[in-house]
Amino acid sequence: MSQRRQAAVLWHDDVLLHDSGKGLFEAAASELLDVQEPHPEGPARIRNIRAVLERGPLRERLRWESGRHASQEELATIHDPAYVESIRRLSAAGGGRPTPTTVASAETFRAACAAAGTAIAATEAVLRGRAPVAYALVRPPGHHAQPAQVDGYCFFNNVALAAQAAIEREGLSRVAIIDWDVHHGNGTQECFYERADVLTISLHMSHGAWGPTHPQTGGPEEVGAGPGRGLNLNLELPLGTGDEGYVSAMERAVVPAVDRFAPQLLLVAAGQDASQFDPNGRQALSMAGFRQLGAIARTLADRHCDGRLVLVQEGGYAPTYAAFCAHATLEGVLDTGVLLPEPLAYLPDQPGRADAAIDAALAAHTQLAAG
Repeated sequence: MSQRRQAAVLWHDDVLLHDSGKGLFEAAASELLDVQEPHPEGPARIRNIRAVLERGPLRERLRWESGRHASQEELATIHDPAYVESIRRLSAAGGGRPTPTTVASAETFRAACAAAGTAIAATEAVLRGRAPVAYALVRPPGHHAQPAQVDGYCFFNNVALAAQAAIEREGLSRVAIIDWDVHHGNGTQECFYERADVLTISLHMSHGAWGPTHPQTGGPEEVGAGPGRGLNLNLELPLGTGDEGYVSAMERAVVPAVDRFAPQLLLVAAGQDASQFDPNGRQALSMAGFRQLGAIARTLADRHCDGRLVLVQEGGYAPTYAAFCAHATLEGVLDTGVLLPEPLAYLPDQPGRADAAIDAALAAHTQLAAG
Protein backbone atom coordinates (compact mmCIF):
# COMPACT_ATOMS: atom_id res chain seq x y z
CA MET A 1 0.00 0.00 0.00
CA SER A 2 1.36 3.37 -1.04
CA GLN A 3 1.58 6.08 1.60
CA ARG A 4 2.52 8.77 -0.91
CA ARG A 5 -0.22 8.87 -3.52
CA GLN A 6 -2.54 11.85 -3.31
CA ALA A 7 -5.04 13.51 -5.61
CA ALA A 8 -6.41 16.96 -6.25
CA VAL A 9 -10.20 17.24 -6.43
CA LEU A 10 -11.40 20.22 -8.42
CA TRP A 11 -14.78 21.73 -7.64
CA HIS A 12 -16.79 24.81 -8.58
CA ASP A 13 -20.06 25.68 -6.84
CA ASP A 14 -21.67 26.80 -10.09
CA VAL A 15 -22.02 23.18 -11.25
CA LEU A 16 -24.95 22.96 -8.83
CA LEU A 17 -26.86 25.71 -10.63
CA HIS A 18 -28.09 23.56 -13.53
CA ASP A 19 -31.74 22.68 -12.78
CA SER A 20 -32.93 19.58 -14.62
CA GLY A 21 -36.39 19.64 -13.03
CA LYS A 22 -38.69 16.74 -12.26
CA GLY A 23 -40.57 14.05 -14.09
CA LEU A 24 -39.87 11.43 -16.69
CA PHE A 25 -37.58 12.43 -19.51
CA GLU A 26 -40.43 12.42 -22.04
CA ALA A 27 -42.80 15.21 -20.99
CA ALA A 28 -45.95 13.58 -22.36
CA ALA A 29 -45.41 10.39 -20.37
CA SER A 30 -44.60 12.41 -17.27
CA GLU A 31 -48.08 13.92 -17.31
CA LEU A 32 -49.58 10.51 -16.50
CA LEU A 33 -47.91 10.37 -13.08
CA ASP A 34 -49.35 11.50 -9.78
CA VAL A 35 -45.95 11.91 -8.06
CA GLN A 36 -43.04 13.32 -10.01
CA GLU A 37 -39.49 12.15 -9.32
CA PRO A 38 -36.51 14.47 -9.67
CA HIS A 39 -34.73 14.18 -13.01
CA PRO A 40 -31.86 11.70 -12.44
CA GLU A 41 -29.20 14.24 -13.41
CA GLY A 42 -29.66 16.48 -10.39
CA PRO A 43 -27.21 18.18 -8.03
CA ALA A 44 -27.80 15.68 -5.19
CA ARG A 45 -25.62 13.07 -6.87
CA ILE A 46 -22.44 15.12 -6.88
CA ARG A 47 -23.19 16.77 -3.56
CA ASN A 48 -23.12 13.27 -2.08
CA ILE A 49 -19.86 12.41 -3.84
CA ARG A 50 -18.32 15.59 -2.47
CA ALA A 51 -19.59 14.76 1.04
CA VAL A 52 -18.24 11.19 1.03
CA LEU A 53 -14.85 12.37 -0.22
CA GLU A 54 -14.71 15.15 2.38
CA ARG A 55 -15.84 12.98 5.29
CA GLY A 56 -14.62 9.52 4.35
CA PRO A 57 -11.30 7.82 5.06
CA LEU A 58 -9.71 9.17 1.87
CA ARG A 59 -9.97 12.77 3.05
CA GLU A 60 -6.32 12.95 4.17
CA ARG A 61 -5.21 11.94 0.66
CA LEU A 62 -7.25 14.61 -1.14
CA ARG A 63 -6.48 18.28 -1.75
CA TRP A 64 -9.39 20.41 -2.86
CA GLU A 65 -8.85 23.06 -5.53
CA SER A 66 -11.16 25.58 -7.15
CA GLY A 67 -12.35 24.98 -10.67
CA ARG A 68 -13.17 27.71 -13.16
CA HIS A 69 -15.42 28.58 -16.08
CA ALA A 70 -14.43 27.75 -19.62
CA SER A 71 -14.54 30.68 -22.01
CA GLN A 72 -16.57 30.49 -25.20
CA GLU A 73 -13.27 30.46 -27.07
CA GLU A 74 -12.18 27.36 -25.14
CA LEU A 75 -15.51 25.66 -25.80
CA ALA A 76 -15.04 26.39 -29.50
CA THR A 77 -11.88 24.26 -29.60
CA ILE A 78 -14.25 21.25 -29.70
CA HIS A 79 -17.71 22.68 -30.31
CA ASP A 80 -19.04 24.71 -33.22
CA PRO A 81 -19.11 28.39 -32.12
CA ALA A 82 -22.70 28.78 -33.31
CA TYR A 83 -23.68 25.77 -31.20
CA VAL A 84 -21.98 27.26 -28.12
CA GLU A 85 -23.87 30.51 -28.69
CA SER A 86 -27.15 28.59 -29.07
CA ILE A 87 -26.73 27.05 -25.61
CA ARG A 88 -25.97 30.48 -24.16
CA ARG A 89 -29.10 31.90 -25.76
CA LEU A 90 -31.24 28.96 -24.62
CA SER A 91 -30.23 29.63 -21.03
CA ALA A 92 -30.64 33.36 -21.37
CA ALA A 93 -34.21 32.75 -22.54
CA GLY A 94 -34.94 30.75 -19.38
CA GLY A 95 -34.10 27.28 -20.64
CA GLY A 96 -36.07 24.58 -22.40
CA ARG A 97 -35.89 20.96 -23.53
CA PRO A 98 -33.54 20.71 -26.53
CA THR A 99 -33.98 16.91 -26.62
CA PRO A 100 -36.58 14.69 -24.93
CA THR A 101 -34.12 13.62 -22.22
CA THR A 102 -32.18 16.85 -21.76
CA VAL A 103 -33.47 19.84 -19.84
CA ALA A 104 -31.89 23.29 -19.73
CA SER A 105 -32.58 26.02 -17.19
CA ALA A 106 -31.69 29.69 -16.93
CA GLU A 107 -28.39 28.76 -15.24
CA THR A 108 -27.44 25.81 -17.43
CA PHE A 109 -24.93 27.69 -19.56
CA ARG A 110 -23.15 28.98 -16.46
CA ALA A 111 -23.08 25.49 -14.91
CA ALA A 112 -21.92 23.83 -18.14
CA CYS A 113 -19.12 26.37 -18.52
CA ALA A 114 -18.07 25.65 -14.92
CA ALA A 115 -18.05 21.91 -15.62
CA ALA A 116 -15.99 22.28 -18.79
CA GLY A 117 -13.56 24.76 -17.29
CA THR A 118 -13.06 22.65 -14.18
CA ALA A 119 -12.24 19.61 -16.32
CA ILE A 120 -9.67 21.69 -18.20
CA ALA A 121 -8.30 23.03 -14.89
CA ALA A 122 -7.90 19.48 -13.58
CA THR A 123 -5.85 18.64 -16.66
CA GLU A 124 -3.73 21.76 -16.17
CA ALA A 125 -3.14 20.80 -12.53
CA VAL A 126 -1.70 17.45 -13.61
CA LEU A 127 0.28 18.60 -16.63
CA ARG A 128 1.76 21.58 -14.80
CA GLY A 129 2.95 19.42 -11.93
CA ARG A 130 0.60 20.49 -9.13
CA ALA A 131 -0.76 16.97 -8.69
CA PRO A 132 -0.11 13.58 -10.34
CA VAL A 133 -3.82 12.74 -10.21
CA ALA A 134 -6.80 15.08 -10.45
CA TYR A 135 -10.54 14.48 -10.27
CA ALA A 136 -12.93 17.01 -11.81
CA LEU A 137 -16.16 16.61 -9.82
CA VAL A 138 -18.57 18.27 -12.23
CA ARG A 139 -22.02 18.34 -13.77
CA PRO A 140 -23.81 18.49 -16.14
CA PRO A 141 -22.03 15.50 -17.66
CA GLY A 142 -20.47 15.76 -21.08
CA HIS A 143 -19.62 12.56 -22.92
CA HIS A 144 -22.75 12.51 -25.11
CA ALA A 145 -22.26 16.10 -26.32
CA GLN A 146 -21.10 16.16 -29.93
CA PRO A 147 -19.47 19.13 -31.64
CA ALA A 148 -22.86 20.66 -32.47
CA GLN A 149 -25.46 18.49 -30.74
CA VAL A 150 -26.97 18.32 -27.24
CA ASP A 151 -27.53 14.72 -26.18
CA GLY A 152 -28.23 12.64 -23.09
CA TYR A 153 -28.14 15.37 -20.38
CA CYS A 154 -24.91 16.75 -21.93
CA PHE A 155 -24.22 20.21 -23.36
CA PHE A 156 -20.42 20.51 -23.61
CA ASN A 157 -18.05 17.56 -23.76
CA ASN A 158 -15.94 18.04 -20.65
CA VAL A 159 -13.48 15.19 -21.18
CA ALA A 160 -13.02 16.01 -24.87
CA LEU A 161 -12.30 19.64 -24.00
CA ALA A 162 -9.77 18.47 -21.43
CA ALA A 163 -8.04 16.28 -24.03
CA GLN A 164 -8.01 19.12 -26.55
CA ALA A 165 -6.49 21.49 -24.00
CA ALA A 166 -3.75 18.95 -23.25
CA ILE A 167 -2.87 18.80 -26.94
CA GLU A 168 -3.45 22.38 -28.07
CA ARG A 169 -2.22 24.29 -25.02
CA GLU A 170 0.05 21.89 -23.17
CA GLY A 171 1.85 20.43 -26.18
CA LEU A 172 0.98 16.73 -25.86
CA SER A 173 0.75 14.58 -28.98
CA ARG A 174 -1.04 11.46 -27.63
CA VAL A 175 -3.93 11.40 -25.15
CA ALA A 176 -6.03 8.36 -24.27
CA ILE A 177 -9.61 8.50 -22.97
CA ILE A 178 -11.18 5.53 -21.20
CA ASP A 179 -14.93 5.94 -20.67
CA TRP A 180 -16.55 3.49 -18.23
CA ASP A 181 -19.82 5.39 -17.86
CA VAL A 182 -22.57 2.84 -18.47
CA HIS A 183 -23.63 4.56 -21.72
CA HIS A 184 -21.71 4.80 -24.96
CA GLY A 185 -19.44 7.85 -25.05
CA ASN A 186 -20.77 8.77 -28.46
CA GLY A 187 -19.98 12.46 -28.26
CA THR A 188 -16.35 11.86 -27.35
CA GLN A 189 -16.09 9.30 -30.14
CA GLU A 190 -17.49 11.84 -32.60
CA CYS A 191 -15.07 14.57 -31.52
CA PHE A 192 -11.97 12.50 -32.27
CA TYR A 193 -13.17 9.90 -34.79
CA GLU A 194 -10.83 11.01 -37.58
CA ARG A 195 -7.86 12.01 -35.44
CA ALA A 196 -4.64 10.15 -34.71
CA ASP A 197 -3.73 12.01 -31.50
CA VAL A 198 -6.56 10.75 -29.25
CA LEU A 199 -7.42 7.14 -28.45
CA THR A 200 -11.07 6.80 -27.42
CA ILE A 201 -12.33 3.70 -25.61
CA SER A 202 -15.87 3.19 -24.33
CA LEU A 203 -17.15 0.34 -22.14
CA HIS A 204 -20.93 0.44 -22.10
CA MET A 205 -24.08 -1.58 -21.92
CA SER A 206 -25.75 -2.74 -25.10
CA HIS A 207 -28.58 -0.28 -25.70
CA GLY A 208 -29.64 -0.39 -29.36
CA ALA A 209 -30.72 2.70 -31.28
CA TRP A 210 -30.90 6.02 -29.41
CA GLY A 211 -32.53 8.20 -32.05
CA PRO A 212 -31.53 11.12 -34.27
CA THR A 213 -29.46 12.96 -31.63
CA HIS A 214 -27.35 9.84 -31.01
CA PRO A 215 -26.63 8.30 -34.45
CA GLN A 216 -23.50 6.47 -33.29
CA THR A 217 -24.22 2.80 -32.53
CA GLY A 218 -21.56 2.05 -29.92
CA GLY A 219 -20.81 -1.17 -31.78
CA PRO A 220 -17.35 -2.59 -32.46
CA GLU A 221 -17.62 -1.69 -36.13
CA GLU A 222 -17.02 1.97 -35.24
CA VAL A 223 -13.23 1.89 -35.23
CA GLY A 224 -12.40 5.42 -36.36
CA ALA A 225 -11.78 6.79 -39.83
CA GLY A 226 -8.94 8.26 -41.84
CA PRO A 227 -5.96 9.05 -39.57
CA GLY A 228 -8.03 7.82 -36.61
CA ARG A 229 -8.76 4.38 -38.01
CA GLY A 230 -8.22 1.82 -35.26
CA LEU A 231 -8.18 4.45 -32.52
CA ASN A 232 -11.80 4.12 -31.41
CA LEU A 233 -12.64 0.98 -29.43
CA ASN A 234 -16.20 0.19 -28.36
CA LEU A 235 -16.83 -2.58 -25.87
CA GLU A 236 -20.56 -3.22 -25.84
CA LEU A 237 -21.16 -5.39 -22.79
CA PRO A 238 -24.25 -7.47 -21.94
CA LEU A 239 -26.76 -6.52 -19.28
CA GLY A 240 -25.54 -7.43 -15.80
CA THR A 241 -21.90 -7.86 -16.82
CA GLY A 242 -20.67 -7.29 -13.25
CA ASP A 243 -17.26 -6.74 -11.67
CA GLU A 244 -15.44 -9.66 -13.23
CA GLY A 245 -16.70 -8.86 -16.72
CA TYR A 246 -15.64 -5.22 -16.56
CA VAL A 247 -12.23 -6.13 -15.19
CA SER A 248 -11.86 -8.74 -17.93
CA ALA A 249 -12.76 -6.16 -20.59
CA MET A 250 -10.17 -3.79 -19.15
CA GLU A 251 -7.44 -6.42 -18.99
CA ARG A 252 -8.12 -8.14 -22.32
CA ALA A 253 -9.07 -5.17 -24.49
CA VAL A 254 -8.42 -1.78 -22.89
CA VAL A 255 -4.94 -2.42 -21.49
CA PRO A 256 -3.51 -3.75 -24.79
CA ALA A 257 -5.05 -0.85 -26.73
CA VAL A 258 -3.56 1.72 -24.37
CA ASP A 259 -0.22 -0.09 -24.38
CA ARG A 260 -0.08 0.07 -28.19
CA PHE A 261 -0.95 3.77 -28.21
CA ALA A 262 1.42 4.72 -25.37
CA PRO A 263 -0.31 7.96 -24.34
CA GLN A 264 1.32 10.85 -22.54
CA LEU A 265 -1.83 11.50 -20.51
CA LEU A 266 -4.68 9.24 -19.45
CA LEU A 267 -8.17 10.71 -19.06
CA VAL A 268 -11.05 8.73 -17.57
CA ALA A 269 -14.70 9.58 -18.14
CA ALA A 270 -15.62 8.27 -14.70
CA GLY A 271 -19.30 7.57 -14.33
CA GLN A 272 -20.76 5.35 -11.62
CA ASP A 273 -23.95 4.45 -13.50
CA ALA A 274 -22.73 0.91 -14.16
CA SER A 275 -23.37 0.20 -10.47
CA GLN A 276 -25.79 -2.31 -8.98
CA PHE A 277 -28.31 0.33 -7.95
CA ASP A 278 -28.32 2.82 -10.81
CA PRO A 279 -31.70 3.64 -12.36
CA ASN A 280 -30.15 4.29 -15.78
CA GLY A 281 -28.09 1.11 -16.12
CA ARG A 282 -28.04 -2.45 -14.87
CA GLN A 283 -24.45 -3.55 -15.17
CA ALA A 284 -24.24 -4.68 -11.52
CA LEU A 285 -20.82 -3.29 -10.57
CA SER A 286 -20.05 -3.05 -6.86
CA MET A 287 -17.59 -0.85 -5.01
CA ALA A 288 -15.04 -3.64 -5.46
CA GLY A 289 -15.43 -3.44 -9.23
CA PHE A 290 -14.92 0.31 -9.31
CA ARG A 291 -11.90 -0.07 -7.03
CA GLN A 292 -10.38 -2.47 -9.57
CA LEU A 293 -11.14 -0.14 -12.48
CA GLY A 294 -9.36 2.66 -10.65
CA ALA A 295 -6.37 0.43 -9.98
CA ILE A 296 -6.06 -0.57 -13.65
CA ALA A 297 -6.24 3.07 -14.73
CA ARG A 298 -3.53 3.94 -12.22
CA THR A 299 -1.30 1.13 -13.52
CA LEU A 300 -1.69 2.35 -17.11
CA ALA A 301 -0.94 5.94 -16.10
CA ASP A 302 2.16 4.80 -14.23
CA ARG A 303 3.36 2.74 -17.19
CA HIS A 304 2.89 5.35 -19.92
CA CYS A 305 2.21 8.79 -18.46
CA ASP A 306 4.52 9.20 -15.47
CA GLY A 307 1.43 8.64 -13.34
CA ARG A 308 -0.49 11.55 -14.92
CA LEU A 309 -4.15 10.71 -14.66
CA VAL A 310 -7.28 12.89 -14.81
CA LEU A 311 -10.75 11.63 -13.91
CA VAL A 312 -13.76 13.62 -15.09
CA GLN A 313 -17.14 12.93 -13.50
CA GLU A 314 -19.81 11.63 -15.86
CA GLY A 315 -23.01 9.76 -14.96
CA GLY A 316 -24.01 8.06 -11.75
CA TYR A 317 -27.69 8.41 -10.87
CA ALA A 318 -28.09 6.42 -7.66
CA PRO A 319 -27.39 9.40 -5.41
CA THR A 320 -26.30 7.31 -2.44
CA TYR A 321 -24.43 4.36 -3.92
CA ALA A 322 -22.71 6.39 -6.66
CA ALA A 323 -20.93 8.37 -3.97
CA PHE A 324 -19.50 5.24 -2.39
CA CYS A 325 -18.45 3.93 -5.81
CA ALA A 326 -16.62 7.19 -6.52
CA HIS A 327 -14.75 6.79 -3.23
CA ALA A 328 -13.86 3.20 -4.13
CA THR A 329 -12.58 4.31 -7.55
CA LEU A 330 -10.18 6.73 -5.91
CA GLU A 331 -9.10 4.04 -3.46
CA GLY A 332 -7.99 2.03 -6.50
CA VAL A 333 -6.35 5.02 -8.15
CA LEU A 334 -4.45 5.94 -4.98
CA ASP A 335 -3.54 2.32 -4.13
CA THR A 336 -4.89 2.50 -0.59
CA GLY A 337 -6.54 -0.89 -0.36
CA VAL A 338 -10.07 -1.08 1.00
CA LEU A 339 -10.75 1.91 3.24
CA LEU A 340 -14.51 2.22 3.04
CA PRO A 341 -16.47 -1.02 3.55
CA GLU A 342 -19.22 -1.99 1.13
CA PRO A 343 -22.54 -0.77 2.61
CA LEU A 344 -25.03 -2.09 0.09
CA ALA A 345 -24.00 -4.50 -2.65
CA TYR A 346 -25.63 -7.89 -2.64
CA LEU A 347 -26.01 -9.04 -6.25
CA PRO A 348 -23.78 -12.04 -6.97
CA ASP A 349 -21.13 -11.57 -9.64
CA GLN A 350 -21.30 -13.78 -12.74
CA PRO A 351 -17.81 -14.69 -13.97
CA GLY A 352 -17.52 -15.20 -17.70
CA ARG A 353 -20.72 -13.35 -18.55
CA ALA A 354 -18.98 -10.85 -20.81
CA ASP A 355 -16.46 -13.19 -22.47
CA ALA A 356 -18.38 -13.68 -25.72
CA ALA A 357 -19.03 -9.95 -26.09
CA ILE A 358 -15.36 -9.11 -25.48
CA ASP A 359 -14.25 -11.76 -27.98
CA ALA A 360 -16.63 -10.44 -30.64
CA ALA A 361 -15.61 -6.81 -30.07
CA LEU A 362 -11.91 -7.59 -30.31
CA ALA A 363 -12.34 -9.70 -33.43
CA ALA A 364 -14.43 -7.07 -35.19
CA HIS A 365 -12.16 -4.21 -34.17
CA THR A 366 -9.02 -6.04 -35.31
CA GLN A 367 -10.52 -6.93 -38.68
CA LEU A 368 -12.04 -3.54 -39.43
CA ALA A 369 -9.10 -1.49 -38.15
CA ALA A 370 -6.74 -3.45 -40.38
CA GLY A 371 -9.00 -2.98 -43.40
